[in-house]
Amino acid sequence: MAPNDSAQITGETGETGGVPAGRRRAARYVVPIAVAGITAATIGLVPALASTGDPDLPKISAAELIEKIAASDTEQLSGTVKITTDLGIPSLGGLGGSAAGTFAPKGGAQGGEDGGSAAEPTGRLMELASGEHTLRVAADGPDKQRLSILDSAAEYSLIHNGDEVWAYDSASNEAYHAKAPAGAAKGSEKGAKGKDQTAPKDLPATPQDFAQEALKAAGDTTSVTVDGTARIAGRDAYQLVIKPKQKGSTVGSIKVAVDSKTGTPLKFTLLPSSGGKAAIDVGFTKVDFSKPAASTFDFTPPKGAKVTEADESKAAGKDPAHKAPKDAKDLKGLGSEPNVIGEGWTTIVQLDTGGVGPAAASKDMPAQAREFMDALGDKVDGKFGSGTVFKTRLVNALMTDDGKVYVGAVTKDALVKAANEAK
Repeated sequence: MAPNDSAQITGETGETGGVPAGRRRAARYVVPIAVAGITAATIGLVPALASTGDPDLPKISAAELIEKIAASDTEQLSGTVKITTDLGIPSLGGLGGSAAGTFAPKGGAQGGEDGGSAAEPTGRLMELASGEHTLRVAADGPDKQRLSILDSAAEYSLIHNGDEVWAYDSASNEAYHAKAPAGAAKGSEKGAKGKDQTAPKDLPATPQDFAQEALKAAGDTTSVTVDGTARIAGRDAYQLVIKPKQKGSTVGSIKVAVDSKTGTPLKFTLLPSSGGKAAIDVGFTKVDFSKPAASTFDFTPPKGAKVTEADESKAAGKDPAHKAPKDAKDLKGLGSEPNVIGEGWTTIVQLDTGGVGPAAASKDMPAQAREFMDALGDKVDGKFGSGTVFKTRLVNALMTDDGKVYVGAVTKDALVKAANEAK
């Protein structure tokens, strides 16, 4: 029989089934107000092979499985990840630069005379916010990682090796070069090992990244259970299920397949509360926990490739990797001190931009960007006045016509209610 532990993780340290406080952190949903940035924050690398049978594994409690994930010391791996992301938004294939503020088509205005680069990481990784993608990943400790996005006739690679970071787009034969921040490897947290510390910090890159973020919510607002086993990428795994207890969240449930030997998450599936297929489904189709060859992390720009240095890209205003807000503190410069409403899965961030609403702002946008915004927006009104709710299947944002913003992984009704009560 597959293990099935229905104990909920709600207690403080010492309670039965509780997770030690050191392993729990309150869920905080702080999302950049740029609509494309909102979708980037929910990017997923998606699904692994379907289950090929339920392995018979020793019984484990939800608390023990969370501890197993937290204690995982996997630093070396390589494999293939399949991604399927359905956030209910238009394709971002040609909007990599748009999400970062350039609204340039891929391989177009990002490169060339404006000092930008088609290989700049932020825009390219944001393409993963929609559709299906196949990636190759490799890691050897906190200072050596490689991620490659495979297209039918091209490949995009992001390589971190020591103090060097390279990105290369074979379609345009353009490369992007940066220096890794001093001490980046030393500052990496256990459980986040293998994550490129120089890549955009708001973008999860593996099933483990997604799982760590989800487990921050393992508190009084969350039910965590073990629901059977699965066979993922040829390995035996436990299935951890995370569900919000609160009403109003756009998250229905999260399932994490955890490798039974290493504690490494192999697959991450997020189902929205609105139903339908998974919004994010991230998983390995192949995985190997042995040390990758050192040559995996070597890179020399091909002959004739255009190389853009990070400093050049920043000077041209085309490198937003260091500009994206990471938390409420980083939103201060956007007009006002952010106000956090609620807790757990229904947290909403409110701020006053001090500017005009979306209707007026969209007049100055390029046509491609305006169409993207219109496709996401619903006009709403209430005691607060009027505004537009920009929606995905996970994260929604209400932007009022007088410049106030309400953002959260909550329903449209929850945003309107928050705006009404704030008046």
